Amino acid sequence: MFYHFFEWLRLEGVKVPGGALFQFITFRVLLAVILSLIVSTVFGKKLIRFLKRKQIGETVRDLGLAGEQQKKGTPTMGGLIIILAILVPTLLLADLSKAYIRLLIFSTVWLGMIGFIDDYLKLKAKRMAQQQGIAYKKGDKDGLAGWVKILGQVVLGGVVAATLLCNSNTKAWREYTGPGMPSDSTGIKTVNYNGTQRLFVEAKEPITTIPFVKSHEFNYSKLLPQGLRMLTWVLYTVVIIFIVTAVSNGANITDGLDGMVTGISAIIGVGLGIFAYASGNIRLADYLNIMYIPNLGELSIYIGALIGACVGFLWYNSYPAQVFMGDTGSLMLGGVLAALAIIVRKELLIPIFCGVFLVENLSVMIQVSYFKYTRKKYGEGRRVFLMSPLHHHYQKLGYHESKIAVRFWIVTILCVIVSIVTLKIR
Repeated sequence: MFYHFFEWLRLEGVKVPGGALFQFITFRVLLAVILSLIVSTVFGKKLIRFLKRKQIGETVRDLGLAGEQQKKGTPTMGGLIIILAILVPTLLLADLSKAYIRLLIFSTVWLGMIGFIDDYLKLKAKRMAQQQGIAYKKGDKDGLAGWVKILGQVVLGGVVAATLLCNSNTKAWREYTGPGMPSDSTGIKTVNYNGTQRLFVEAKEPITTIPFVKSHEFNYSKLLPQGLRMLTWVLYTVVIIFIVTAVSNGANITDGLDGMVTGISAIIGVGLGIFAYASGNIRLADYLNIMYIPNLGELSIYIGALIGACVGFLWYNSYPAQVFMGDTGSLMLGGVLAALAIIVRKELLIPIFCGVFLVENLSVMIQVSYFKYTRKKYGEGRRVFLMSPLHHHYQKLGYHESKIAVRFWIVTILCVIVSIVTLKIR
């Protein structure tokens, strides 16, 4: 809103001291980080007090983990703090006419709403049990049904895929190196770079980036036989839905220790911000020989707000946590990070920079599958890990949860660095 207001003043010829600063994305990004930090810390404190007054506390199952009983009654649904700290700077400082900004605002609100409803229904079930004098156990059939949450993630994946496929302002561009002008004059972008005219053509098919490969651009249509390539959009949509669902659930599963998902999300956000800046800047894209994607500039404002929101929330979520994000925050953060990776055409790098989410997901799948297999074969279920997800395995080994969280942050930093290195190593 501030951006549009000062832009309107500029067009009307009204000079406001400092108003010209809003034309610079770097200024708005820094302002977004600062504003999100202020919102998350100031509003976060008030929300925590409100949640305590309303007795919106976490219910803890007895899993035999160190320190778990101390978490009982800690306010949950703190993801509202992160959502507000993302949306306020984005709405105030970003160009809301950009398709990428609208898509990410929708992603934030949509998954945040699904997570909020899930948390609210769990809280309602807990209160009903208390009123009836029944012992409430977390894990009972309360909250949203699993298929409803999956459906919400599928809808988001479909919206992301449709936006990238159908909106002309979200298309990737590739440099035209053929002789003369392309036969199809639609979707042509001429860029004046270092005194020469560079010709870019709009990618008609969905393309992405393959890590560690010199010819790094990959067209999804190559996965289909020649006669079925008109259905590339179906394949692309299915892939995007799978990615959004997997990363969102991975973040949700990982959210089991104080500050872990918050710190991991902030670190991944920094990496995605670097990708967005490099791909949206023609000079850097040319130097790194990576895909040039116009209109990514405003995306950095949202990413700055995301990083600031996570860091600010960490003030209250670090050990010992004063508030938990709940599904309101974890589902949203995972889905938004997946959407960002897809937008910057780095979805094939997700297994690397979201490596912690992947391993946490796999640990649950391995544990459940092996338990069912051994129970069927030997009549007794056996386990690979002491407990899943993986962070609980380390808790069972005697590691303090703050040490586990920080070490998972370090692993994520290494994963993000490796992902960034792929820009040059091919």
